[in-house]
Amino acid sequence: MNIEHLKLFVRIASTHNISSAGKELGLSPAVASAHISKLENGLSVRLIHRTTRQVSLTEEGQAFLPHAENVLASIGIAKAAIGSGSVSPQGTLRVTAPASFGRMHMIPAFEGFLSKYPDLKVDIKLSDSIIDMVEGGFDIAIRDASLNDSTLIARKLASDKRIICASPDYLKKYGEPKTPQDLLKHQCTNFMGLENWQFETSTGRETIKTVNNFRGDNGEAVRDACINGIGITMSSIWCSYKHLRTGELVQILKDYPLVSSTDIWAVYPSSHLVAPKVRAFINYFSDYFGEAPYWEKYND
Repeated sequence: MNIEHLKLFVRIASTHNISSAGKELGLSPAVASAHISKLENGLSVRLIHRTTRQVSLTEEGQAFLPHAENVLASIGIAKAAIGSGSVSPQGTLRVTAPASFGRMHMIPAFEGFLSKYPDLKVDIKLSDSIIDMVEGGFDIAIRDASLNDSTLIARKLASDKRIICASPDYLKKYGEPKTPQDLLKHQCTNFMGLENWQFETSTGRETIKTVNNFRGDNGEAVRDACINGIGITMSSIWCSYKHLRTGELVQILKDYPLVSSTDIWAVYPSSHLVAPKVRAFINYFSDYFGEAPYWEKYND
């Protein structure tokens, strides 16, 4: 398979124009069209729909695109290993992230990231479900839970801390719990699967199975239910820091910290060499969040 043909195909997928893509690579329209035909003949499939004005990928072309990009990325990694050629980040970076964290803290950062790396494009999938990143073709997964898959590598991007909080209106109406046991007398709002809260106490760790009148599969929805007085919640500070600042939420049970090992991790498939686009992402976001992420300063 000709590497130059793959480069041309990837550029056509981006520009939707054979002539424009060929011009970028120093090819005439006729030569560019011939190269694509040779690639299609070699694969025995049609990769693009041709019209007089533009082209679009066929279903087979869409399926082939990420593999073509991965081949080109692998060549860049190989060149990096021997100090040859350009290894600047390029291509499409496919990222999956928790819905709330991605929307609140990653989307605002991508403008700076893409300005720094203009040859990169980003595809992001926001979901609070754990996605198989290899099967889904993702380069990086952002996770806020411990890593159990030994075939993946995890790099910590930022610290995380969970606290118990409630709205002032709820506390005024139902009173403030003073110990973890008091929670059994209160209604709680919870992220599905996190109904058991474990606390550090003077007599050891204590687990409370909360009484729930509201559960959700989205962190912001659960937080907003708490703000609206539905119940007490456990929330990551990165999700609730603005509302703690404004007083819409109040931290409670401060003398009983939660047992929690959650942090924000960038996870990627294990490899002796890391693709330049993956390394660029990790370095950028590690610097962006820093040792003490901005959301930890909610008390300032």
